[in-house]
Amino acid sequence: MHAKAQRVQDALVEYGEQGRVRELSDSTRSAAEAAEALGTTVPRIAKSMVFLAGGEPLLVIASGANRVDTGLLAKHVPAGAEITRPSAAEVKAATGFSIGGVPPLAHDRPLRTVIDADLLAFDTVWAAAGTPHSVFPIAPDRLAAITGGEVASVC
Repeated sequence: MHAKAQRVQDALVEYGEQGRVRELSDSTRSAAEAAEALGTTVPRIAKSMVFLAGGEPLLVIASGANRVDTGLLAKHVPAGAEITRPSAAEVKAATGFSIGGVPPLAHDRPLRTVIDADLLAFDTVWAAAGTPHSVFPIAPDRLAAITGGEVASVC
């Protein structure tokens, strides 16, 4: 297993999760590619996106079918904190992972996390596992518990 995917797998085990990282030959870089590779629907893909809120990294885990509304997201950050998109280098510095494979956990440092409330409509979602070819299944409520994420309507 790729070292980054193994890092995610180790974190899942540490949290007592039964879900196992799956490495696929097809790309899972985007929600559409992941859904196609897994034979599932785009809304069941939990995409991890990093934003900057007042310069501090903020992880948003959203349904693959949804687009994050920064106006709604602004309600969940300190007043006046400007929300911007970081560069690929800033994402890697904040998480330890490259865009296209950023998982919702196992980051280099703890990140404040907001979880799209729409994900809770599913029994299981699929999230990136550290590379553009690896994913893992997880119940959305467990994802919120593990990440300490605030569930909110941000899309």
